[in-house]
Parts: sequence; C-alpha cells; structure tokens
Amino acid sequence: MAKRVKSSQEPADLLSRHIEQIQATLVAIQPFLSRRKATASLDGFDEQTEEVLSETFGGASEELEAYQYAKLGEAAILPEEAQEAGTHNVDRESLHQRKQVLESCLAQLELRKATRAGRDWRRTLGERIDGHTVAEFMSAEVRSVHKKASIKEAGRLLQKWRIGSLLVDDGSRYIGIITDTDLSRKAVAKGLDPNTTTVLSCMSKSVVTIEDSEPLMEALSLMKKEGIRHLPVTEDGTIIGVLSVGDLLRAYQKVLEL
Repeated sequence: MAKRVKSSQEPADLLSRHIEQIQATLVAIQPFLSRRKATASLDGFDEQTEEVLSETFGGASEELEAYQYAKLGEAAILPEEAQEAGTHNVDRESLHQRKQVLESCLAQLELRKATRAGRDWRRTLGERIDGHTVAEFMSAEVRSVHKKASIKEAGRLLQKWRIGSLLVDDGSRYIGIITDTDLSRKAVAKGLDPNTTTVLSCMSKSVVTIEDSEPLMEALSLMKKEGIRHLPVTEDGTIIGVLSVGDLLRAYQKVLEL
C-alpha cells in the first residue's frame, strides 16, 4: 500500500494561491476589454475562469453563479439602434460585468486573508446577502411602452433609459413585458420590420413578479427557475419597480464590501 503523504500546504497558502489565480484571471481578461488580440478564445477564457471559481468557491457557489449571470450581459437595444447611437456595445458590457464579478471575488478572498483569525472570512456570499430584501436593490423607476408601439420605438426607449426591459400597457394596465432578449430573438433574428412590428407581437404575456419585502435570495431563485433576467417588483400587488441581473450584481458587490 502506498504511503499517504500529508500535504504541507497550509490553508493560508491555499488562500494565497486562490488569490493569485483570480488576479491572473483579471489580467487575462484585459485583452478582451481592450480589444487587443487575445491568445485564447472568449469561450476558452470563460471555461477556465469557471473552473477557477469552482475550485475556489465550490461548484454550486453564488460566486460561480454570479459569473454565469454576468456572461448573459444586458443587451438593452436593437442592433440597428445601437449602430445609430454608436455608444452601446452589448458584448463589452458583458465583459465589464464579468470583470466586476471577478473583482468582487478577489475582494472577498483578500478579506478572508486579512481576517483569518476571526469569523468573517468563513461567511459565504449567501450568508452575507441573507436578510437583504428585494426593495433594497430594485430599480424604483417603472418604465413602460404601449402595446401598439413599434419594436423600433421600444428599442429607442431601452437605449434612452439604459435599461433591459419595459413593461407593456394597454392604456390602463400592464399586460406584459418586453426585454432586450425578446427584441433580439423574436424580432431581429426573424427579420421582422422594426417599423411595422408592434410590441404586442413580441412581448412576453406572462409577467412574473415578486413582492418588495421578499428576500433577495428568493428573487435570485425565482429568476433562475423562470429563466428570466428582469423581475417586476410589487407592493401589495402593485408594480413599483424592477429587479434585474445588473441589480443583483450590484448587490453582490455591496455585500462583499460590508
């Protein structure tokens, strides 16, 4: 039987190695952000990064989950509208969100290293975010568009307000929601005329909502279950705001700074 050798690597050394790995990953993402020619593909970079996060925080960790959300990005407008504006790059925004998650992970690891003697470093991101409600991080402004408006107009409003979704109304009540993804998949990808195609024909009729007093983690679970990135928030049944993937990323950042 082979003799078992006890590893001489102490937890502090392992923590330092994880910090170095995240730092190296932040260096590796720079060519994609600066648009220099990268030595690896973005898919390859994502795969390697997710392996590092899985090894560091666990395969079912909130940190890995946050990175996977960041990969979705938040496409906020129709491609033709983006070309006219020349200011909004969906892929670049998603890269910046990836970087933000990695910086948050690095901050968490450095906090652990600085306070190893105490209990703070053992608190997971889920425990830190526990107790926070949807109301704390939602966007309070409710933006909407009429059901008969064109999808070009919807795209223009998404760009104007720099958001990823609009509630759809019929003049008296909300009847659906249209998102950046709806515009991309249901309109642009199918070659529909943005000037004549109405919001009604592309919107999602089922509006999934959550009460503002619900825990933030409940909102995260609901978004995962429904496969959505924009969640209207209600107070006593009345919509008062929207919680997006971007809001969740900001929540991660804030609790890590506490």
